[in-house]
Amino acid sequence: MRVVLQRVKKTSVKVQEKTVGEIPYGFLVLLGVAQEDSSEDVLWLVDKILKLRLFGGGDNGSFLEKNIKEVGGSILVVSQFTLFGDCRKGTRPSFGEAAEPDKAKELYNLFVEKLKEKGVQVETGIFGAEMEVELVNNGPVTLVIDSKNAKIR
Repeated sequence: MRVVLQRVKKTSVKVQEKTVGEIPYGFLVLLGVAQEDSSEDVLWLVDKILKLRLFGGGDNGSFLEKNIKEVGGSILVVSQFTLFGDCRKGTRPSFGEAAEPDKAKELYNLFVEKLKEKGVQVETGIFGAEMEVELVNNGPVTLVIDSKNAKIR
């Protein structure tokens, strides 16, 4: 699994001009699922995201001291199969590494469920829909996290 995680002051997602998900403060997570991903990748990624110290306000005034739960932040999760676009050849990306829609949706839903089980407010887009995402990036803080880089196997 691969995510682009952005710390945001606010973010929302619309489908056909209707807002379907919106949060005031926290993370925008663009989530892509690869063919070889499993529930193990989901669990590692959820744990990693919730523990990342990307918010200020620590006792010593440190810039990156607190995690999302400590600051009462929320997460907006948007499916994004294009994170597995391969642009090495030609001018049209190949998406051969991306999971088939049924598998991707299953793991996407599991990811959202596991975040909610950890006590975080989670909003989502609509899986597979064409969406418009608006955000105010805070920092800016933007990270790319890939579960294949983890020591989980």
